[in-house]
Amino acid sequence: MTNYRLLINGELIAGDKTMAVINPADETLVANSPHASLNQLNQAVAAAKAALPSWSATPMAARQALLAKVADVVEASAQELGELLVQEQGKPIADAVMEVYGFSAFCRYFCGLTLPVKILEDNTQRRVEVHAKPLGVIAAMVPWNFPLMLMAFKLSPALIAGNTMVLKPASTTPLSTLRIGELIKDILPAGTLNIITDNNELGEPLTAHPDVNKVSFTGSTATGAKVMAGAANSIKRITLELGGNDAAVVMADTKLDDALPKIFGLAFHNAGQICIAVKRLYVHDSIYDDVCERLAVMADGIVLGNGMAETTTMGPLQNALQYNKVKALIAQSQSDGTQITAKQTLPSTGYFIRPTLFKDISEGARLVDEEQFGPVLPIIRYVDEEALLASINSSIFGLGASVWGENSEAVYHLANSIEAGTVWINKHGELDPAIPFGGAKQSGLGSELGESGLSEFTQTKIINIAK
Repeated sequence: MTNYRLLINGELIAGDKTMAVINPADETLVANSPHASLNQLNQAVAAAKAALPSWSATPMAARQALLAKVADVVEASAQELGELLVQEQGKPIADAVMEVYGFSAFCRYFCGLTLPVKILEDNTQRRVEVHAKPLGVIAAMVPWNFPLMLMAFKLSPALIAGNTMVLKPASTTPLSTLRIGELIKDILPAGTLNIITDNNELGEPLTAHPDVNKVSFTGSTATGAKVMAGAANSIKRITLELGGNDAAVVMADTKLDDALPKIFGLAFHNAGQICIAVKRLYVHDSIYDDVCERLAVMADGIVLGNGMAETTTMGPLQNALQYNKVKALIAQSQSDGTQITAKQTLPSTGYFIRPTLFKDISEGARLVDEEQFGPVLPIIRYVDEEALLASINSSIFGLGASVWGENSEAVYHLANSIEAGTVWINKHGELDPAIPFGGAKQSGLGSELGESGLSEFTQTKIINIAK
């Protein structure tokens, strides 16, 4: 069994404790992960702080060249990392390998950006320059649904902008992140990137640490609120990418043969464990029954199983806590709507849940109002678009949404009226490294990706020169 270690100040070291990492497909031990102590957290922050002056003074082109090497090394190990990701996360192997390639692709995107000095004025009275300076030590906390892809969202722009980092992966999916640390430890200067792991005890002290200058967190809204509170004492910068309850609207004139496979895929990909998954499906009354019947057939076509099997199209829920939460939500929803459960035989072990639909359900049911983060989809009938919009916008969340239909004017009007950070038209969930991504309302603060995602890791500095 592989000996996984923390990365602190350029050295691979054992944790002061260990913790078990469980395969969600069969509930067996994948490996024992190091478990960092508070002392090791402090060592990691101190290492990042000590590395900051040299790293921030390194020319941006040189920093980008090193991150490009990181992307190359990770990509060269895509199969190994993908297999490890399947074991700890549960997703199908093709998706896991694709996530590793995604890590490298998103890293390379930021390697192509620059932070030029902008000239606001240059006249006979004055010259005013706008500089983008590093913030300092970044604390990055990454969830368990896409541990490598979301690591890239933070790691690459933060380091390229001249910051150093302490990275903490989720307690249930630390191994692939630790393995990347081992692969790249000799590429980056010591202390530039530090990786620590825990069993959810170190988030609060990391957030509140006086030498941490910014926290970048992806996870639940409840935990995001704790991060926000922890950062308040020292007025730390924060970027929060939080929960969502994305609505998809299927209008009466939608081409169902084209739209429904895409909608179904975005609702059940990664067993529904995606922040921007379709989580509420609103369907016009005139096509409602047809849509429900078609989606039920698609649900029956899902192949549940261990992600290492090539035939598997949906793996388990990632952990026991989420599995039990979704099971309880399904049980409660049986009194709120009509349940349609796919016909697969469940594996004898593992955190598996059959793809499940609920029709004849409406606002006020927990399944509609809350984020399920699992393979369960409520299908809500609508007639009046004004009432539809009020229902969608009543949510505390505002991460993403989509509108499907052929009347471009009507589709655009509805999309423009939905309160969300991103609204897609005739597609859902598309992420591009060049397009900023962030949530409205309680779905987050700030943005990731694009030029603004790079700017999130910088401090604006004005130099105003008299002439």
